[in-house]
Amino acid sequence: MKAVFAKRRFDFNQQCLKYLRYVLNDHFVLVLVFLLGFVLYQYSNLLRHFPKNHWPIMAGLVLVSLVLLWLGRVATYLEPADRVFLLPQEDDLIAQIKGARWWSFLVWGGLQTLFLLALAPLFLALGFSKLGFLVFLLFMLLVKGGLVLFKSRKLLIAGNLNWEEALAQEQGRKQAILKFYSLFTNVKGISSQTKRRGYLDFLLAGLTKKQSQLWSNLYLRAYLRSGDYLALSLRLLFLSLLSFILVKASLVALALALLFDYLLLFQLLSLAKHYDYQYLTHLFPLGAGLKKANLKQVLRGILYGLVLLQAIVLLIFAFSWQNLALLVGVALLLVELYLPYKLKKLFA
Repeated sequence: MKAVFAKRRFDFNQQCLKYLRYVLNDHFVLVLVFLLGFVLYQYSNLLRHFPKNHWPIMAGLVLVSLVLLWLGRVATYLEPADRVFLLPQEDDLIAQIKGARWWSFLVWGGLQTLFLLALAPLFLALGFSKLGFLVFLLFMLLVKGGLVLFKSRKLLIAGNLNWEEALAQEQGRKQAILKFYSLFTNVKGISSQTKRRGYLDFLLAGLTKKQSQLWSNLYLRAYLRSGDYLALSLRLLFLSLLSFILVKASLVALALALLFDYLLLFQLLSLAKHYDYQYLTHLFPLGAGLKKANLKQVLRGILYGLVLLQAIVLLIFAFSWQNLALLVGVALLLVELYLPYKLKKLFA
């Protein structure tokens, strides 16, 4: 049993490592190094010029501590077929899950402790003694252990394995990891749910039901109703707006916003293959040229709409005509040059 789950853990880690090389490409590594240097510089300045009003820092540390406590899931590596083939060995599976809970506590508890140690100078500057900070770390580990047990409480009911919950939790855990990698490359094995959002139907009003806009209707509906595209757009838009509001260095905030725009455009290009497995769409008496033109129209509208919101927030919180010109100029390059180039390769 242990060998089976060790092999599954190894295979999934290898899959993640394969995608990791796309994440850590040369350009992204440079961005990370730049951001790390900026964060360390700001952290050093904060410690050298520690503000007299401690409440914002205390609130930030409380928020960070709560996020650290909630991070982490129990990795069971269960598969749907186990419900049939491993049912006679349920006792061994329960022992495996209990071991997975302990492993989850060690990994996430260790990462939590390392992150808090990096913030130790802030705690000491707020008046914590070294002994008091050590007690706080031990308390956080104790709470983390309790939360691991709380999150996995539904896996076992009356000493028996709750198959439905265990399989759902493991599927959700893997999907969350793979969706992160999907920000940078196409990832196999991602599932999504489709749901009509009636309150967004007004966004479809500008499209006519003509043959020339057939693919525009389909792509925009996929964007609004899929569980991935719209949520991803809102998350990246929120992060870009947050950078304009919180990052004092305007050029850094602008660079972050443009990076998020690029990541969004790169990910939304997967709309091109959204209907590839809907075989009835291959019967449409339309050429690939219309499909490409309609996708370009939809992506252009989405990107320009998001850039408009970014420009409004930029003018409110970090007013600068120069930065506004840079934002609009780079957005035009992305939409009018980079987008057609990528679409040409996709539909070649």
